Amino acid sequence: MADVIRVTVWNEGRHEQHMEACKQIYPEGMHGTIAGFLNAEPDIEARTATLDEPDHGLSDDVLDSTDVMTWWGHAAHHEVRDDIVEKVHQRVLNGMGIICLHSAHFSKIFRRLMGTTCGLKWREVAEKERLWVVAPGHPVARGVGEYVELPHTEMYGELFDVPQPDELVFISWFQGGEVFRSGCCYYRGAGKVFYFRPGHETFPIFKDPAIQRVITNAVRWAAPVETGVKPVVVHVQEPMEEIAD
Repeated sequence: MADVIRVTVWNEGRHEQHMEACKQIYPEGMHGTIAGFLNAEPDIEARTATLDEPDHGLSDDVLDSTDVMTWWGHAAHHEVRDDIVEKVHQRVLNGMGIICLHSAHFSKIFRRLMGTTCGLKWREVAEKERLWVVAPGHPVARGVGEYVELPHTEMYGELFDVPQPDELVFISWFQGGEVFRSGCCYYRGAGKVFYFRPGHETFPIFKDPAIQRVITNAVRWAAPVETGVKPVVVHVQEPMEEIAD
């Protein structure tokens, strides 16, 4: 892995334009807030990209120079071009990490990576959420403590139609009684995927220090690790050992 992790913070970017509550909380956009706290870290360089930019801000040059991508989308999943999704998917298989945040559970890229509907239950009444750390030794949970409490949030509830996580870091409890697998790690090809539930657009969740710590930890966890082995199809004519007749 390089000394500096190059992060592209992708955001649909529509709510900040049209929803007053979101504009007040995130005048610089959710992507601006996320890139801001990531850029405060000495080993991370973050830039932003949004849906309405050419190629959704994800040109070949951008993708080729991205170690980890964060993805937030909600109302315009269907507007993301399939060819861009295919390029992002291939980059993940080749080693790029991706962190899908909140309503990105329904994004084209997350559903492609999961191979399921990624459906869930939801309710928006500004209830309390407690994210319990169930893998305290995991790098994503470093420095977080026993749990993270959010006083007002949107509820996501089980059943969450995703494959069994390779590693589960957080389980949420909500004031209304539901629970949810809120921090799911997956390995896809040479890449790592982290789904993190918090991040509704009308609550200042991305300004919470504990949430920022989790996302920062996840960026470091998801960064590519140089192994010397490339995930490509190679025809090997000569065996490593002699093959007996």
